[in-house]
Amino acid sequence: MNHNPVFLALDMPRLDTAEALARKVAGHIGGIKLGLEFFCAHGHHGVHELHKLHLPIFLDLKLHDIPNTVAAAMQAIHVLEPAIVTVHASGGRAMMEDAKAAAGENTKVVGVTVLTSLDDDDLSSTGVPCSSHEQALRLADLAHSAGLDGIVCSGHEIGAVHSQWKDGFFVVPGLRPDNGKNGDQKRTVTPRQARDAGASVLVIGRPISRAEDPLAAARAIEATL
Repeated sequence: MNHNPVFLALDMPRLDTAEALARKVAGHIGGIKLGLEFFCAHGHHGVHELHKLHLPIFLDLKLHDIPNTVAAAMQAIHVLEPAIVTVHASGGRAMMEDAKAAAGENTKVVGVTVLTSLDDDDLSSTGVPCSSHEQALRLADLAHSAGLDGIVCSGHEIGAVHSQWKDGFFVVPGLRPDNGKNGDQKRTVTPRQARDAGASVLVIGRPISRAEDPLAAARAIEATL
């Protein structure tokens, strides 16, 4: 995988816009993250088009269903050769085990712990009695024991998880440069802080994609790393 840990989140509905942005900043990112919005709009065709940039593709599909369905979905995307695919760790051990078993040989499967848009109050309202930090660590342990390659967690948990899972592959979203706007993200850190704490991949979207000058924004973030 490219030495640059920044994966640009291209969560936008227009393929031409996404491709143009990716081409503009390609020299200053390490990969491309495609989420549900992009995949639902463009499917396999869209992924194949972005493969032409010769950057690793991270399919952030957050699969969460019964084990057999998740395994079948994982097999259905083999042809896309994703470098990384996400599943929800809250789907349970059996689902994660089957997801990993069904993944392509060169695909890392990582478990989403607690979304960075959620805080302790949000978790409490869904019946989770512990803090977001405690829940993330609990799900990280479950993902580790299920044989996944790593997890997705906020920068607030990465240090604690990394200390317990030395060889894990850790994806950190919800990153905001110094003086950046948080938007709908509630648990943010800077890209440099996440990298220093042990992040393997830094997912960055709006600070680049919605910047007045995306290329300058990507260069500035790269320079901090």
